[in-house]
Amino acid sequence: MTASTSNHTFDEPATPSIPISRPDQFGRVVIMSATPSEPSGMFPARIEVGEPFTVTAQIFIEGRVHTGATAILRDQHGIERQCVAMDCINPGLDLWKTYLQAGKPSNFKPWDTDYTEVRRELGEWSVTLEGWEDTYASWLDDARIKVKVGDDIDNVLISGSQLLTRWSQHDDAHLEAHQQATLREAAQCLADTSLAPEERLNAADNPTISTLHETNPLRDGLTTSVPQRFRVERPASSFSAWYQFFPRSEGAYRNPETRDIIQGTLATSFAGLDRAKAEGFDVVYLPPICPIGVTNRKGRNNTLVAQQGDPGSPFGIGSSLGGHDTVDPLLGSMEDFKAFCDYAHKLGLEIALDFALQCSPDHPWVKQHPGWFRHKPDGTIAFAENPPKKYQDIYPIDFNIDMPGIEHETERVMNLWIESGVTIFRVDNPHTKPVRFWQDVIEKVQRNHPEILFLAEAFTRPAVMRALSFAGFTQSHSYFPWRNTKDEVAEYLQTTNSDEAYYQHNTFWPTTPDILTDYLRDNGPQGHKVRAVLAAMGSPSWGIYNGYELVENRQQEGREEQADNEKYEIKVRDWSKTDEYGIATLLTELNRIRRSHPACRSYHDLTMLWTSDPNVVAFARHIPSNLCHTDTGATPEDNTKVYGDTLITVVNLDCQSAHTSEVNFDPALLGLPRDRVFSVHDELGGEEFTWSSNNKVTLDPSKRAAYIFRVSGPGEQ
Repeated sequence: MTASTSNHTFDEPATPSIPISRPDQFGRVVIMSATPSEPSGMFPARIEVGEPFTVTAQIFIEGRVHTGATAILRDQHGIERQCVAMDCINPGLDLWKTYLQAGKPSNFKPWDTDYTEVRRELGEWSVTLEGWEDTYASWLDDARIKVKVGDDIDNVLISGSQLLTRWSQHDDAHLEAHQQATLREAAQCLADTSLAPEERLNAADNPTISTLHETNPLRDGLTTSVPQRFRVERPASSFSAWYQFFPRSEGAYRNPETRDIIQGTLATSFAGLDRAKAEGFDVVYLPPICPIGVTNRKGRNNTLVAQQGDPGSPFGIGSSLGGHDTVDPLLGSMEDFKAFCDYAHKLGLEIALDFALQCSPDHPWVKQHPGWFRHKPDGTIAFAENPPKKYQDIYPIDFNIDMPGIEHETERVMNLWIESGVTIFRVDNPHTKPVRFWQDVIEKVQRNHPEILFLAEAFTRPAVMRALSFAGFTQSHSYFPWRNTKDEVAEYLQTTNSDEAYYQHNTFWPTTPDILTDYLRDNGPQGHKVRAVLAAMGSPSWGIYNGYELVENRQQEGREEQADNEKYEIKVRDWSKTDEYGIATLLTELNRIRRSHPACRSYHDLTMLWTSDPNVVAFARHIPSNLCHTDTGATPEDNTKVYGDTLITVVNLDCQSAHTSEVNFDPALLGLPRDRVFSVHDELGGEEFTWSSNNKVTLDPSKRAAYIFRVSGPGEQ
């Protein structure tokens, strides 16, 4: 006896796609409010090669019909590199999200032979979002209800039979022959009225069909978004650890007889490179190393009159010995600088050089190009001011007469330093120059040297900082040093690690030669530890000004600036004392943790966690398992294969008293199952704890600055 099937049925039409001919038209499925996005659409989002990032959008179709969504990542050649299903993270707002990764992370440097592999990945990539009516999911919901209550069963099951038959024939589903056969068999069973309704439904409601729905869905009404642009940049554009020192202080010592200071040189500065490498940093940043002017030279602590032996500020660039294209003879020669860079490169360190576009009154440009400077009515050149600060030893550049000429000279000077081994420029006060000037210069420099990165030292208004990022600055100094309370830290961490980071990469420095906050003045070694943890774990890019290891925290009277500022004198340091404070050991550990955890590489994976104590701040970083690649591109062989990489940082901001706080987190937001316990390992102290979604943490400043917990899978020890 053969099974009976319906011979006369009405085939339900599939939801069609609707052509889109204009950017403002909707398709059959609505896709809007995609992120990241920049309002004008002119500037692409920026990510480091291999940096995990997220895209979101509101995607929906009318009524209560189910929707599906996919994100497709294409490289600069238009080749599809990832096709990833999106998840609806807020059905009430139709909000969909997924993680993507443009290539794999790498630590190759521009001078490495294998850097060619990285270079091939760089350029403008795109992400296209696809939305469709999920006809199978909508039908299945309806069929389960009707079979359960016995309502209109034949119609709903025949409808499912037609749907699976159409699915088996749909080219867009990219089904193999055996998968097509599976769907056809299920369709026949659905249409077989001789079977019980439950048996008929089970043919289409089982793990095999569910897997096909996930991997090869039927996509009706398929709609494609306008591609979003992403600029994929080289390693260290987002993820980097900077270390700053003054070469003239490296190796400096006092003459045992005269007590005069004998300054360091580029040759003695190899010791600074060794120290930076030992502490795990990968970028060494130098202030200007050019000749320093004599006219109006500043003395110690920015006094107006220099005394005998005062070296002057390296930012007062230029003398009779040369200008921006010359190495200060007191430091060595250009050949010495090349040897310095070569040694750094052998250690795997990049050299970032400060580019301060300003001149001392003795700079050759003052005579060669007088029109490059603003003159007062009395004919004198105006010195630089940043009230209340005055810089009588510096002439600022005036861009109103010959900006093309200044651009050409800037490009020439930068190329000279690039040829000597510089791969990054830290630009001093770029916000005091036209944004268009930097846009032109960066474009011209990167045309021949696309590997060159730029960091903006721009403590200024948000709009100006953003414009400089649009103009090509890869990273930016930020207001992190002044964010010290729990609310301030939480707000700034979320800002730095938000969609804004697709355009502006904030780099966290606890101190600089110009910045020493009251928090660090008042809290000694413990304060330095707290701020180092927040900087290293709070941003993929962070930096340390040397002397931090020695807790140099004495302020000038009435200023958040170091007393005996190194900008105006040579420091003789006793590096053997670092063990007294433990700061150098902590910096080394923080850089080790950052390198070994993929979640630390991204500006787009931070979640603030609720804490009960007003002095305790906690946050998590998490990326899913498919993005857990190490520096070499290999996937870790541990639990991250299943649960991804999750780090939870807990910090006590009160450096004087112990605090116990509840720390709550929703495991589901971090890709972990709810209602389970987790093993957490403190990456700093090595201790193991068992955590759930609600936990108590005690931090005693006399014992530890913070916990950095690696979360293992549920139930693991």
